[in-house]
Amino acid sequence: MPDAVRTAAVRAVLIMSLTIIQAMVAFLSTLTGSWLAFPMVLSSVASTVVATWAVLDVWVTRQVWNQRHGVVSVPSSTARQIRRERRRSRRAERAAERDGTGGGIGGRRRTGGLSRA
Repeated sequence: MPDAVRTAAVRAVLIMSLTIIQAMVAFLSTLTGSWLAFPMVLSSVASTVVATWAVLDVWVTRQVWNQRHGVVSVPSSTARQIRRERRRSRRAERAAERDGTGGGIGGRRRTGGLSRA
């Protein structure tokens, strides 16, 4: 995970955990009938909005990082070998078509046996 995305994720987790703690305090103070209940409920609503924003920030930061830096991937040696073999076979097919020994549409057209429809 890139540093920018990791930073945003840590920030979001901290904000979400504080929001959950704040909601629990609001709930418990409501049960006890404390004067602190109403301000805590209001601040819990505001914290929920901030926590949602923080989670969206993680997603946006990840998308921006992927767009700017692309996906870093290094193909394995077996994947390279398979691609090399495919390239060789394609080159051989193209060379065979150019020489007239290929069995494709171009080879049939030269013999005059089939129409191209």
